[in-house]
Amino acid sequence: MTTQNNTTNPHFLHRELFIYAIIASLIALFLTTTANAQDKVLTLNEAVDLGIKNSKVLKLSQSKIDQAISQYEQAKDESLPTGKVNFGYNRAQIPANKLVLGEETLRLPAHADAYLGTVSLSQTIFSGGKFKYARQSTELLAQVSRLDAVNDQDQIVYDVINSYYNLYKVLQSKKVVEQNLATIDQQIKQAKRFFDQGLVTKNDVLQFQLQRANVELNGIDLESNRKIVNYNLNILLGLPETTQLKIDQLNDDDKPVGILAGYIDTALVNRPELRQTDLRAKVADINIKNVKANLSPTLAAAASAYYIDANANPLPKSGNFITPISVGLTASWNFGALWTNKNKETEAKIEREQVDISRGITADRIKNEVNQNYQNYQAAIDKIKLLQTSIAQATENNKILESKYKSNISSAVDRADAQTLLYQAEINLELAKADAGLAYYTLLKSTGKINKQ
Repeated sequence: MTTQNNTTNPHFLHRELFIYAIIASLIALFLTTTANAQDKVLTLNEAVDLGIKNSKVLKLSQSKIDQAISQYEQAKDESLPTGKVNFGYNRAQIPANKLVLGEETLRLPAHADAYLGTVSLSQTIFSGGKFKYARQSTELLAQVSRLDAVNDQDQIVYDVINSYYNLYKVLQSKKVVEQNLATIDQQIKQAKRFFDQGLVTKNDVLQFQLQRANVELNGIDLESNRKIVNYNLNILLGLPETTQLKIDQLNDDDKPVGILAGYIDTALVNRPELRQTDLRAKVADINIKNVKANLSPTLAAAASAYYIDANANPLPKSGNFITPISVGLTASWNFGALWTNKNKETEAKIEREQVDISRGITADRIKNEVNQNYQNYQAAIDKIKLLQTSIAQATENNKILESKYKSNISSAVDRADAQTLLYQAEINLELAKADAGLAYYTLLKSTGKINKQ
């Protein structure tokens, strides 16, 4: 008996290779899809939209708005009629049920049953406007909650922009590092060639290698910062934590800037905090009216119907029950409020004055904030212009020393120093551009228009 070895069968080998090819293709497709899922290129607008969409803070803000609306609806319900229905059964046992009245004796039953049912409806007709004031107050507080959400959204947008620019700064700095490493590698090759030709010393080669090591150390720090900023931004945007974010090219053009007074006026109109204090002032005014309403009389209408049955059978039976019905108006006046309400009115007026003082403090803080952000943006623009001049000078100096070094006129130290100055100026310029962009959005946020650009 012989056994055929399948490994020598060409059809078997072809089938095995075909299966391996399919498996390899599926693995490659999976790895490619996974890799693509891990890398994400984001524009600034896309990042802001994701931040707003996935923000847990904004979801909490919406919940508070819903709560305020619910409280407003409850205040409206307070002015509706109130009604009540109840039905009860009572059984009385009378152990001593004989009563002697002179020559007559009165005998009571050993026990008695009674059923009592009531239906009542009441409506306050006039209460000095307290129901109306409650509705107005809760409606204004609902608007305050909406402005809280606006303020929270402004902060979320700014946090996203801030993180986005921080990541941009790190990535731009890494690009500069990579460019400079490539340049230094060329210089090291050149220095080694000069050393082989006897034109420079070994120390010259070591000088460029030391320069490269310093640049690499900077690159390590930048990569660590990139991972931290990238992770934080993923959390902020609601993206998977392993997503590697890539920044779309930002517009580095200078944003037009008006006069300081214009930004301050815009802030005083648009900042949610000031609009909230205006609403709270209205709430305080309504509260004063509400306290004064305690001095007013109240008028209420009520209607009641009763079912009284002394029979053991709870079901109505003709001649065994009565149904009194009453309708009435009740007017009341708590005249004690004439001497107990005045201090409450004083407290309400003090609260109103505190709102005005708080608004003034908030307005001053906003003015200072706008002025500081305005000056910071102007300084950032000036810094860019100065750094652009520095780069031009550093570039020219680097070219001169490069030429001198090739002509063996300058030392490797001078050549490396010139390259380091240019490298540092290039990084400073990229950082300054990003700082200027962020300073512009900081200025917009302080005017309350970061979501209205």
